Amino acid sequence: MFSILFYLAAFAPQTQHQQHPPRDAAEYAKVLESPDRDAWQKPHEVITALTLRADEVIADLGAGSGYFTRRFAHHAKLVYAVDIDAKLLAMVDKMGAKNVKTVLASLDDPKLPAASVDTIFICDVLHHIEQRPSYYAKLARALKPGGRVVIVDFYKRKLPVGPPESMKLSEDQVAAEFAAAGFRKTQSFDFLPHQYYLVFSR
Repeated sequence: MFSILFYLAAFAPQTQHQQHPPRDAAEYAKVLESPDRDAWQKPHEVITALTLRADEVIADLGAGSGYFTRRFAHHAKLVYAVDIDAKLLAMVDKMGAKNVKTVLASLDDPKLPAASVDTIFICDVLHHIEQRPSYYAKLARALKPGGRVVIVDFYKRKLPVGPPESMKLSEDQVAAEFAAAGFRKTQSFDFLPHQYYLVFSR
């Protein structure tokens, strides 16, 4: 799932991932916050496409060191930074954003309050979740009526960043899984060079 041992798989070159990734949270944060990431992750464009409302509650699932969390905090009423690594969440807490609440999740549960979130944002993490059907049900319970789940993940092909192709989920597979879980795809964007960008609603 999205433990610290997988962050390098998501963001570092594949050759580095296939050797010996660092096991320290600070080292992973450096990878997550690398200036090189902005060029292909396009965070401004990703957030603009969400058209967040001022009263929106968003959950950044797999928040890591807060790459997207701190950006969401400028646009949303409340941001849940969700991760299973307490050391990474401590880095988020140090940002001191008053509208950010960290949530220490478990491997099989995001630990989000019921009917509390307008948007659940999952970037480069879905392919690490092992029991996705039951996990999707927990995401659905956390959504407010009319809420949405946003998936950004790597195309299932050879890329200069991201995990090996065998670890990836194809866009069609993700859409089929969400459909089976009672969601429908409402939007998609194709401006990211290495990732698909899908929006699902109940």
